[in-house]
Amino acid sequence: MRALELVEYGRFQLVDLPVPEPAPDEVLIRVRACGICGSDVHGMDGSTGRRIPPIVMGHEASGDIVKVGADVAGWQIGDRVTFDSTIYCGHCPYCLRGEVNLCDNRQVLGVSCAEYRRQGAFAEFVAVPSRVLCRLPNGLGYEQAAMVEPVSVALHGVHRARVQVGERVVVVGVGMIGLLVVQVLKAKGAGEIVAVDIDARKLELAIALGADSAQGSSIGMELDAAIEAVGITATVDMAIRSVRKGGNVSLVGNLSPKVEIPLQVAVTRELSIYGCCASQGDYEESLSLIASGAVKVDSMISARISLDQAPEYFDRLHRQEPGLMKVMVCP
Repeated sequence: MRALELVEYGRFQLVDLPVPEPAPDEVLIRVRACGICGSDVHGMDGSTGRRIPPIVMGHEASGDIVKVGADVAGWQIGDRVTFDSTIYCGHCPYCLRGEVNLCDNRQVLGVSCAEYRRQGAFAEFVAVPSRVLCRLPNGLGYEQAAMVEPVSVALHGVHRARVQVGERVVVVGVGMIGLLVVQVLKAKGAGEIVAVDIDARKLELAIALGADSAQGSSIGMELDAAIEAVGITATVDMAIRSVRKGGNVSLVGNLSPKVEIPLQVAVTRELSIYGCCASQGDYEESLSLIASGAVKVDSMISARISLDQAPEYFDRLHRQEPGLMKVMVCP
């Protein structure tokens, strides 16, 4: 099969690799669409340390089952599917509690680090365990379905913030995940939604997708909850200072490994601050939100490209080309 391999930091190569042979509990999927994630872009330049070459990246994908392992039940050749990017074991204490994103044996598709190497979906075929599969709703396209991973991250962030119907929420940082958070909040009945970002174009899109107001800096408000989708000191500080006493803060962004927080604000106002890791069984609901149109993803897909074009688009994303958001690689 043809695959896009990161052969060294900053350099890709189109290679011929053996088609994976699915294990007894796995299926083989013909990849129809795979989105380039921001973590892939940062993996390309080596800044995360979690894409050690050589590696085939890619974890936001969908396609068709073409082969079924001997122990797999309930799935057959031809089924249209997507899959959780977190390959969880299913039997550790966390998995048994439903906290699959915290699995003791967790691997992520398309990631290679000191602990493991798991080939990803920037290829014509990929093998994944059947336990992480989700069936595509009728009428949902492959590219829309490949957006389910970032939508599930946004949905998990909203769930962690314990947002109730009618509550006022600020979304700090409206890049890809923040824009999806805005839509999820709208779909789940949040009251006033305030979007904060330094990019005016992103704020315009946030308003178009359901935010009630947009701010370029500190908001000076006391809202019920804040969802932070950047992950640096300034934005985490802003999120914490923007909620009322007893409010909730959900930390989705993780750009920086360390941040400073206004500790006395968090303590004296008795805030609840929640970390968010990937998603936790949120794929089915996320697919429903996309299929129903409650979360609109088409406007976020900037380009549909072949494997041959992927190195060029990785470079453009790395340079943060204005207006370029989600790029779908269609092998």
